[in-house]
Order: sequence, then structure tokens, then C-alpha cells
Amino acid sequence: MNEWNIQSRAHACETCGHPFVDRQTYHTLLFDERAGLRRMDVCKTCWGNENTTSLRDHKGFLSYWHGVYEAPTPRVDPIQKDTAESLLRKLIAQNDPQHAPAAYILAVMLERKRLLKIKEQLTVDGRRVFVYEQPKTGDLFTIADPDLKLDQLAQVQHDVAHLLEHGLDLPVTPDTSAEVSAPAMPAEPPAEDAPPEPALADPTAPAPATT
Repeated sequence: MNEWNIQSRAHACETCGHPFVDRQTYHTLLFDERAGLRRMDVCKTCWGNENTTSLRDHKGFLSYWHGVYEAPTPRVDPIQKDTAESLLRKLIAQNDPQHAPAAYILAVMLERKRLLKIKEQLTVDGRRVFVYEQPKTGDLFTIADPDLKLDQLAQVQHDVAHLLEHGLDLPVTPDTSAEVSAPAMPAEPPAEDAPPEPALADPTAPAPATT
């Protein structure tokens, strides 16, 4: 199963093909297929039609909800600096496993700001998978839980800040991300009573004078 996925809300009913209109109620089913999760958007008429009653009785879907369709607004000039949502979309499109922890943290950030809503929590191959919805667009984001440990959170948060500031042009690798990003961002202050770590020092800085 593809652990990272975005599925846009349909602009027409999958059953009858009629376009959705602004503020129209629609119904969504989420199916588990071999290739991954698949959504199905159906209009209110088809959902209540006797000929499609089998949709409601279908045993193969994982989740169901209904929402209100919002007609797309005209696109504006793109934002130069990444927002958390635009960065999350780019990470999912890039589909690079090294960014899985950052994508998860971004999704949690957007959920806490109520910009994404959890529609379903699944267990796939022993791993937790969260299905988020962007309420305004109806897009679904499928994000797998990377099972981060406490000692990994600080580095992942650092990576997220780096990506928000610089985008994906400057790659961040798990082993050297702190060294690559240190010259571009202020270093985090050391904890009390903890001496500075020589490994984080700028390797290009001149050596101190000796006496």
C-alpha cells in the first residue's frame, strides 16, 4: 500500500456523473484495494436511490462520511514561501521515504490548527495509518505513522523548520541534516549544564589561537 497519498474530492458524482454544485451535500466511501485506499464520492440523490442502496449495504468499505461541496475558488498568485500544507503536498508528491517523519509532523501541526481533520485511523500491515481531510478542498491525505521515538522528535522538528524555510531545493539527509542546515539557521541553545558539542561546530571556522 502507498503510505503517502492525496485523493482530491470529486467534482461530480461517480454514480450518475452529474457535477456537484456549491453547498451540495455529498457522501464519501473509502475502500481498501490492493493498490491502496480509494475514495468514492456520490451525490445525495444517488445515495438515496433504490438502485444504489447496495452502496450503503456494501461490506467492503472502511469508512464513510458526508460533507458539503464547496466550489473551487479562482487560483491566486502562488506563495513564494512554503506553508505547512503546501510543503506537505510537495513531500507527498516527491514520495521520498526519508521525509516520512517530516510529513507526519506537518500533518499533526495542520490538525492542531484545524486545517486538517482526521476522518479515519486504520491499521495496515501492523502500522497505524491516518486519513486526513482538508475541509475546504475535500482532499484526503493518507499519512502513515512513522513511530517516532522521543529522542528523534527534536531532529525531525529541526528538519521541518529547515524545509519550511528553504523548501526542497536543499536536501536534508537523516545523518547529516544538522550539519547541512546549521550555517543557514540559528543553532538551538544547549541545555543547562550541558557543554556545547564539538560535532555541531562549523568545520570551516578558523581554529582558536594557542598560547
